[in-house]
Amino acid sequence: MSTVTTGRAATGELRFTWRGVDTDGTRKSGALIAPDASTARAMLKRDKLFIVELSARGAAPRPKARAADVTLFTRQLASLLRAGLPLAPALDLLAQNQSATQSGMPRIVGALARDITGGLRFSAALQRHPAQFNALYCQLVEVGEAAGALATVLARIAEDRERAAAQRAKVRGALTYPVAILLLAIAITAALLIWVVPTFKQIFDGFGAQLPAPTQFVLALSAGAARWSVPALVMVCAASSVVTFLLRRSEPARIRFARASLRMPVAGPLLRTLCAARWSRALGTLLSAGTPLADAFDSLTHATGNAFFDRATVEIAARLRRGERLAAAMRAAHCFPPEVVQPVAVAEESGALDTMLIDVASLADRQVDEKIGTLSSLCEPLVIIVLGTLVGGLVIAMYLPIIQLGNVV
Repeated sequence: MSTVTTGRAATGELRFTWRGVDTDGTRKSGALIAPDASTARAMLKRDKLFIVELSARGAAPRPKARAADVTLFTRQLASLLRAGLPLAPALDLLAQNQSATQSGMPRIVGALARDITGGLRFSAALQRHPAQFNALYCQLVEVGEAAGALATVLARIAEDRERAAAQRAKVRGALTYPVAILLLAIAITAALLIWVVPTFKQIFDGFGAQLPAPTQFVLALSAGAARWSVPALVMVCAASSVVTFLLRRSEPARIRFARASLRMPVAGPLLRTLCAARWSRALGTLLSAGTPLADAFDSLTHATGNAFFDRATVEIAARLRRGERLAAAMRAAHCFPPEVVQPVAVAEESGALDTMLIDVASLADRQVDEKIGTLSSLCEPLVIIVLGTLVGGLVIAMYLPIIQLGNVV
């Protein structure tokens, strides 16, 4: 006879521990998360387990899911809806098919299915999970529900998310390589200064002669590195911790950091074009789905992933409410490239703003790809120059006294 201990969780889900027997008579035990005991029993019965004991252990932690998991869910749901499956059964099917993954997405999908069955609209159910489904996602789904084109809207959302993920990967790869090489070069140089150069200094002390200026400079740099390397490392770690804390807790700090990133010599123009492309595509998608321009900005506050652009979006919305044109408001924000603002001004006159914004986003995407390709092609010679200058300069400075001594002899 089985025993059940139940409880109530504020999040609507409980963590259960269970003991049971499988079809072969083997005793098994484990833990699972379910909204109630009956659902937990059904899940275990589906795995062909006879439950001996099932106990609730309190509220389950909030589920988490990666952006890639949300994109995959969106793509799969769009495919099921296009195949003619109703929304609630489609969500149930996806929750069961993903039950073996380590992501929290199956729990989220299961909660969505329960909310839909309970009479909640899909867009309202999505709004209960803001960490996975942002305002833009929910707004587009709401428009798709109203127009009866939910499958089409979900497919478009999936395409946009896949495109954005691919671009982020390209930008991250283009920026990570030179930064990693630069850090490696600094680490090698520091190691040479701290451990190798002092060995040469002992040799040079026995020469009893005046050392060349480059060698004297390197020896002084080595002494400073040996003395101040540990305090400098501590200061860098402390400064990094302070900056990370400020970026997490302070909105003005995030805005200043985002603005500074857009002004960097090489990466700044690339990031600016990328943010403008995301912003234009998001607004164009909302407008093409039938959302009024004034209402669309409520869903754009986190469309770019850049705090400076997010603040500019709020300012643009305020200017539009005062009667300004979109192009003028974008120009006053001082963050959009001219090649984005000018077509918007033309589109406002022609009445084809949604189409022009998507075209502008596509053009900006191509520019981002071209800039990434150019940056990648410049990385290799840049790496050679940096490594050659640092390491080669040290080697030459250390061997100059030996070469001069050889010439004297």
